[in-house]
Amino acid sequence: MQLFWHRRDPRTRDNAGLAAAARSGAVVPVFVYDADLLATIGARQRAFFLRSVTRLKERYRELGSDLIVRAGDPDAVLVELAVEHDAETVFYNEGYRPACRNRQRAVAAALSDADVATDPRTDLVLVDPGRLAARYENHGRFHDDWVAVPKHDPYPEPGVDALATVRDRTPVPQSEADIDLPDAGYEAARERFDAFLERGIVSYGDTRDNLRRAVEAPTHAVSRMSPYLATGAIGIREMWADATAAYDAATGDERRNVEKYRDELSWREQMYHLLYYAPDLAVSNYKSFPNEIAWRDDDAAFEAWTRGETGYPLVDAGMRQLNEEGYVHNRPRQVVASFLTKHLLIDWRRGARYFTAQLIDHDYASNHGAWQWIASTGTDSVDVRIFDPVSQMAKYDKGAHFVKAYVPELRDVPAETIVDWPTRPRAERTELAPDYAHPIVDRDEGYERARRVFEEALGKR
Repeated sequence: MQLFWHRRDPRTRDNAGLAAAARSGAVVPVFVYDADLLATIGARQRAFFLRSVTRLKERYRELGSDLIVRAGDPDAVLVELAVEHDAETVFYNEGYRPACRNRQRAVAAALSDADVATDPRTDLVLVDPGRLAARYENHGRFHDDWVAVPKHDPYPEPGVDALATVRDRTPVPQSEADIDLPDAGYEAARERFDAFLERGIVSYGDTRDNLRRAVEAPTHAVSRMSPYLATGAIGIREMWADATAAYDAATGDERRNVEKYRDELSWREQMYHLLYYAPDLAVSNYKSFPNEIAWRDDDAAFEAWTRGETGYPLVDAGMRQLNEEGYVHNRPRQVVASFLTKHLLIDWRRGARYFTAQLIDHDYASNHGAWQWIASTGTDSVDVRIFDPVSQMAKYDKGAHFVKAYVPELRDVPAETIVDWPTRPRAERTELAPDYAHPIVDRDEGYERARRVFEEALGKR
């Protein structure tokens, strides 16, 4: 008998550790409600994840087995269950967060003391980060090495004969969210990805930053798969294989568009690579600076940013989408992060913590790696990258479709005026949108201040 410990992988299909356990003997699937670790993610994502675990339990029952649900410390719970079921080995998929690594070590030690073997597998990523060099100067160099490593095919779902005939009446604990959540679980993930493969992937590169399309056809412009990948409801090998099949079938511009989607998946891989070799990614600057960055302590500005009341329409639309949906499109996601860390000069860690609390697609590696990239403390080859929120709106939302969808105070204002809103005279802004916030920082002053501060930190002044 084998135990499989479900962690951030609530699925039976394309599950590396579960497939390995099934090849070794009858499998007893286990989920341990680890309150300490679950408390480190936001309430929204926690609720979404636990709904996915409920779908997982239903799937096991359809297969003639069940998911054993227990609460407590995994090192103690897994020893008890291993003894109860006379298990030879406990299989599980590796995690990369420091807390997850610590938990793995504690579980392995406790099981070893009980003469039970452990077998961890690489599942969260396509390529084990340990197979690659420890550091890359940019994404291009990383991608060159990463793409050369063969990618494993999706793992099959275990057959009925591979699963132990067990029954467990313990329900999966649930928690509440303050927003409406998308449907959870593998089937919902599969349905969404199928729709994107049918209607969106062949135009992805051309439409991914089109914010009008993001409002009018949100699951066609981008895949919206990040909540499912982040909670492990679908496997990365399955998505990579399907995207690769679409690439092989495409020609011309369609092939270029599909390749852009595959490239985005490689960025996710690089974020895990960063975390693997820099476990303090969430708390320490990845890049070394000769001098300290002079971050500003401005609680009022930070609170205005969280509410979407900065007076910069694209920033505010992005933050309101985040607050209302637990998701924000990638383009405004970059703009709001740049605005906080550059125009407001507020430490990226404060922004990352707020994203952790609000996002249903929060991913520990991607969230902190991307925040560092935007903040110019990470892997970006540009010394000081600043997204100008005015020019970004002019390029990606010149019709103000995205902004008007989330900032109702501006719905009656002409689009061309909204684009230039922060540079318009105060009297004009007051007349056109009396209920909308005025800019909390001057566009040019914020830009120049950020450049000066980072150049000083880099020792260039």
